[in-house]
Amino acid sequence: MCRVSICPSPTSTGFTGLFCVTAGSNPTGIFKSVSLTETSADSMKTPKDLGYFFPPEWHRHAATWLSYPHNEASWPGKIATIFPFYNQFIREISRGERVNINVANEAMGRQVREALEIIGVNLAQISLYEHPTNDAWCRDHGPAFLIARRPELRPGKVIVNWEYNAWGNKYPHGLDNAIPRRVASSLGLPVFSPGIVMEGGAVDFNGGGTVLTTRSCLLHENRNPGLNQGQIEQFLQDYYGVEQVLWLGEGIEGDDTDGHIDDMTRFVAPDTVITMVEPDRKDANFRPLRDNLKALKKMRLLNGRQLNIVEIPMPHPVFYDGQRLPASYANFYICNAGVIVPTFQCVEDQKAIDLLSRCFPDRSVIGIDSVEIIWGLGSWHCLSQQEPESPL
Repeated sequence: MCRVSICPSPTSTGFTGLFCVTAGSNPTGIFKSVSLTETSADSMKTPKDLGYFFPPEWHRHAATWLSYPHNEASWPGKIATIFPFYNQFIREISRGERVNINVANEAMGRQVREALEIIGVNLAQISLYEHPTNDAWCRDHGPAFLIARRPELRPGKVIVNWEYNAWGNKYPHGLDNAIPRRVASSLGLPVFSPGIVMEGGAVDFNGGGTVLTTRSCLLHENRNPGLNQGQIEQFLQDYYGVEQVLWLGEGIEGDDTDGHIDDMTRFVAPDTVITMVEPDRKDANFRPLRDNLKALKKMRLLNGRQLNIVEIPMPHPVFYDGQRLPASYANFYICNAGVIVPTFQCVEDQKAIDLLSRCFPDRSVIGIDSVEIIWGLGSWHCLSQQEPESPL
């Protein structure tokens, strides 16, 4: 993913159609004039104290947030090839929820809408926001939306603004790091800022008080070198509203994030995970995935029960220009309309779709070719961030 925390001015804009609306001027009533309320880790109660939590991805969405791709360095020599598949991704999500897209400017917004209109996307489901980004990986730089546990708690939704440093200062990230507060300003939501580095792809939730993550990422010295495992667990509990942190080890080959959980193991129900396995003993992924499977079998949830584990074989290795890419079926995205799974033009694709269909019997499982997208070192889950519906 080729791919400072700066508080944005209150003049961030959103687009409705091709009409630019500035928050504050509010000529149509579509966007409210808002003031951004922000709390730091040492100044107020945490989201957990106040009764907020990060729901599982299968909780009904109000919208999906995306940052439209534009950084050619993320797909060297290939960025033009990704747009048909990326736009198909938007179309599938938009069948069941609004899609909010961060774009650099009004000109880019026009191009996006024209491209989506050509493939039959219902543009009433699309909202464009002038929130410039360095890159497209909204899972990691996007806002973390938490919702109230009790319907009487107001507001029903808040944003946690983790620091983002592009996986250990590997790439430029100043614009990306500002996205959570820009989104909060546009939506008029309160912001909690823990003040430590965290990425959405590094954590996965069951909705029952448990989060899964990896030591290779969250304990890496390029993230939060002054914090130990216990301190990081406390931040996860306080700012995601969970009770239990379960740790796995290393990530898959080719992943430049230092081992994100969303390429390896994902909750598909409160007591069930899918986890990637590599049957080829000679493959670089065999040992770390075997070790993670062993660890999962030893884990216990808050209720004392073991996890139900669904093993999904890795796709055939994907290379481009001699580089092993982090192709994985675990990088699926759960939206209201279904489950969108990356596929890689190999025989393992159908088995992955079949296994995930059994995990989600009430949702359509949709495969979208990711051979071009994965050259950017991420796929559908890496590119998206859900905004859950608030409790009634």
